[in-house]
Amino acid sequence: ENLMKVMGELAKEIPETMQGFNKLHDSSVKTEKISGKTKQLIALGIAITVRCNGCISFHIHEALEAGASREEIVETIGVAVMMGGGPSVVYGTEAFEALNQFQNK
Repeated sequence: ENLMKVMGELAKEIPETMQGFNKLHDSSVKTEKISGKTKQLIALGIAITVRCNGCISFHIHEALEAGASREEIVETIGVAVMMGGGPSVVYGTEAFEALNQFQNK
């Protein structure tokens, strides 16, 4: 929630940039051949490997909203660890913690 709030504040300062990003985001997650759930899981795996905490939280939330199961998210974390090595273990652990928070476990 805080991330979205601050992004909204940033959009007031750099509206063209944020509008451009939002357009890119919206066109990228639009479902055509790949489901929204799959796209969110891909984005989560990338977020873990590029070490973006805010992206991890955002894409776990969006993956859950798109119908991803806990098992699918955990398996995505595993693929990210395979691709990103040790640093992805750390960020994968953070993703797992975020998943637990979103699911209140």
